[in-house]
Amino acid sequence: MKNHTELNQFILLGIPQTEGLETVLLVIFSFIYLFTLLGNLLILLAIVSSLTLHTPMYFFLGLLSILDMLFPSVTCPKMIFYLSGQSRAISYKGCAVQLFFYHFLGSTEGCLYSVMAYDRFVAICHPLRYMLIMRPGVCVGLVMAAWLVGCLHATILTSFTFQLPYCGPNRVDHFFCDIPAVLPLACADSSLAQRLGSTNVGFLALMLWLSVCISYTRIGIAILRIHSVEGRQKAFSTCSAHLTAILCAYGPVIIIYLQPTPNPFLGAMVQILNNIVSPMLNSLIYSLRNKEVKSSLKRVFYNVVFTALD
Repeated sequence: MKNHTELNQFILLGIPQTEGLETVLLVIFSFIYLFTLLGNLLILLAIVSSLTLHTPMYFFLGLLSILDMLFPSVTCPKMIFYLSGQSRAISYKGCAVQLFFYHFLGSTEGCLYSVMAYDRFVAICHPLRYMLIMRPGVCVGLVMAAWLVGCLHATILTSFTFQLPYCGPNRVDHFFCDIPAVLPLACADSSLAQRLGSTNVGFLALMLWLSVCISYTRIGIAILRIHSVEGRQKAFSTCSAHLTAILCAYGPVIIIYLQPTPNPFLGAMVQILNNIVSPMLNSLIYSLRNKEVKSSLKRVFYNVVFTALD
């Protein structure tokens, strides 16, 4: 990389059209980030501390909580740092690392959503064989495959983005280093990298979305075959939280990478929804719509209170 660039840093311009709102944004994003970390940490603690939640479904949910703590941590601390009046500069290597981990963790989480949809498909369509199909070795293998796909995806995108020379302007018109914001600063033709980025992201998102749709189509057919109303409600309740989280995650990705003419302000708003707000919503969705998690959280809370009083 050093042989292809004269730049040693980039300047993050932040969220477009928000000049003068730094203090307000600092308070909002600090609260959202802390709430996200606390909410997902509590879910993870509830799963680890309750033996009844040591099942494949909650194993995947625990990993989702970890990803929802790591994903906003790629961009939020730096944004909070410069909103507080500190430097907006980010080193060349720091920009590359930020872009890599953004796509690595984001695509890994997308793969995990597909794994969780498959888990719900097996639980509802093959309940008697569920523990045989979703045995520990299979669960670990699916998770490792998700991390591997995410790493490969991010490596390709980061390599093609930063193999270009950056020798002129260094002002990134975004609140973090992402492909649509960094590539226009290249001193060479970036059309190939732009096409590759859009194709790579679009293809992976499409494949993961199709896998989720296939799983939930089969689940929907199976639910319609259940005769009792109570049985249908129970089956639907196990999937509703996951389906809501998927819609929150895939909606922003589709909007931002498939828009014909990029709009910086719209792109920033959608990225904030995907990168910062969605991980916070996941903790609310899974804690408020899941009876087992809620009861486990209550036990954890009571134990902490009683321990403090003693």
